[in-house]
Amino acid sequence: MYVGTQVAAREDDDYRVFAQLGLKHICADPPGKSSSWKLDDLLRHREKVESFGLRLDMIQLPLPSSPIETAPYPDILLAGPDRDRQIDAICQLIEDCATAGIPAAKYNLNLIGIPRTPDEPGRGGSRNASFRWELADQGAAPGSAGILSEDENWERIDYFLARAVPVAESNRVRLACHPHDPYTPPGYKGVTRVLGTIEGLKKFVLMHESPYHGLNFCQGSVGEMLENPREEIDDIIRWFGTRGKLFNVHFRNIRGGKLSFMETFPDEGDMDMARSLKVYSEVGYQYMLMPDHVPTISGRDPQGVAFAYCYGYIQALIQSLHHTAR
Repeated sequence: MYVGTQVAAREDDDYRVFAQLGLKHICADPPGKSSSWKLDDLLRHREKVESFGLRLDMIQLPLPSSPIETAPYPDILLAGPDRDRQIDAICQLIEDCATAGIPAAKYNLNLIGIPRTPDEPGRGGSRNASFRWELADQGAAPGSAGILSEDENWERIDYFLARAVPVAESNRVRLACHPHDPYTPPGYKGVTRVLGTIEGLKKFVLMHESPYHGLNFCQGSVGEMLENPREEIDDIIRWFGTRGKLFNVHFRNIRGGKLSFMETFPDEGDMDMARSLKVYSEVGYQYMLMPDHVPTISGRDPQGVAFAYCYGYIQALIQSLHHTAR
């Protein structure tokens, strides 16, 4: 396992910085609308990434974390009239990833986005993303999905997996799905978020079981599903890790838990990230560990500095683990 990033390069110097900070593997998307990517776009993109001494480990499929109203292919989850064509487009992109030598793709099956309540003050006056159920609009109206039952949600997910997983397996491209972030009570905004619970995630990875069907395992999001993240998270990592279902890790920490939490830097939250790293090692996890959200800090390059801090933290934990094992 090794440190990675999914932060979009703002300019070519960001690729140089990734390499200078010791990152060798990244998740990065070609320019342009994801729904318009063709094989040539992927090939050019991989060539450019590799020109900076980096490896393109993964891209994001056009199934984002944003609300379904802004998704490139909404009919996949809305069961709309264009669903089959949109799934065909995803399958073609998976095949193109294989041809281009890109071994994995992450994606979301998200209808309502990533609900949050107002940011809260963190360490040294940083601004940290938070979710407090008591502050949320608990009666928020349904969006484009309307009122969607749990069974119907599962049926739509199953319909997609039945088409996409065989294509991924035949092309040897790992599909890494992100959990729903955060857990919300059933029926919030008309939807029960079936990938927002541990049992839901277990059911998901066992549907259409394949070594190429697994998770973009966000430790922060999974922690948000738990009453006691510090004590519960490691056994959950073991369950998915021993079954070979971890294809990417968002190595993120929180303070709090189910329905009431604040995102933090990895060293200051409730989960013991050093202990969790040992569990990832024990289960044979072999891909990227990356930050995905960071607190908003001060200075001229808040995002760059905050993420650089996280890369260094992850790299130091990995080195420490290796030295301890000698």
